[in-house]
Amino acid sequence: MRIGRVSEVEARAVLATHNAHKVAELRAILAPVIAGWRDEWLVGAADMGVDSPVEDGATFEENALLKARAASRATGLVAIADDSGISVDILGGAPGIFSARWCGRHGDDAANLRLLLDQLADVPDRLRGAQFVSAAALVTPDGEEVCELGCLRGVLTHAPRGNGGFGYDPIFVPEGSQVTTAEMSAERKNSLSHRGRAFRALAPALARYLAAG
Repeated sequence: MRIGRVSEVEARAVLATHNAHKVAELRAILAPVIAGWRDEWLVGAADMGVDSPVEDGATFEENALLKARAASRATGLVAIADDSGISVDILGGAPGIFSARWCGRHGDDAANLRLLLDQLADVPDRLRGAQFVSAAALVTPDGEEVCELGCLRGVLTHAPRGNGGFGYDPIFVPEGSQVTTAEMSAERKNSLSHRGRAFRALAPALARYLAAG
């Protein structure tokens, strides 16, 4: 069911990320749930010349709100952000909020994935449980804040499979599936992903502000 009614094309929001994959993925997630959705309503922080703040929060929620606040202050727009990662059971929830820089460099997906696989090399299938976690935050120029959490349980493979998605998608098989999220179509992945769940929960709040814009 579609949510809300968006009025004019002039309304815009900024997504507090410099990751083009996330911008495209979020547009696809929001299109089915916000009436009259247009991709041009949502712009990435890089397109607005907004720098990334230091992510020094202790939780996914804190980091998502931190990024959204910074983007809203810099642009004067409604800002949305997510902080996502993978939490591995046998590692006590790590990499967690450090997922994007697990190898010591921010955003090196291939190196992050290799390091995690090396750390789990001798871990048997029965102990390879994990979950993707995403906190989705919305901050308005007048200071209203909303944050929603989405999770997806699954297990980790021993080697990458699939060419879709990004990050740890090639080694994550959701519960009830036989394929990794990198082997799924974008539509299938978005329908069940942690980020999809978090942003669908956030969609009603975003729809209200797009309509008011």
